Amino acid sequence: MARDFHRVGVLIFIESKGKVLLIKRRNTGYRDGWYCLAGGHLDAKESIIEAIAREAEEELGIIIHRRELRPVNIIHKLEKGDSSIIFTAWPRKWSGAIRNAEPEKCSEIGWHQLDRLPKRTIPYVREIIKNIGKNVVYSEHGWK
Repeated sequence: MARDFHRVGVLIFIESKGKVLLIKRRNTGYRDGWYCLAGGHLDAKESIIEAIAREAEEELGIIIHRRELRPVNIIHKLEKGDSSIIFTAWPRKWSGAIRNAEPEKCSEIGWHQLDRLPKRTIPYVREIIKNIGKNVVYSEHGWK
């Protein structure tokens, strides 16, 4: 019997002085050359907050303690028949210097104006960033 499957994604929203930290995807097989918040997917036997902290270290080289992560958005995304539920958290603080810790999957990392995101920002990521600015905690993307 077939079962419905929803991938669980996690993203990190880091904002400073009206700018958001974005990465440019490379060699991932999904939207390479597009901008996105840093993040990834939930691993087996891992909580959402643990996954966000792990992805921050893997992709950005920073350490975020669980208690410092504030969930700010959930989006249920449907794209090309695949469903994902994506949790985004905003760290209050972290240790270490932000850097591109996965250059094989990220061609650049940088700060971008919240009100002028790059043209090639992944659409659902653009929506997440907009929702966070409006304090919208949940939305759906790609559903009819």
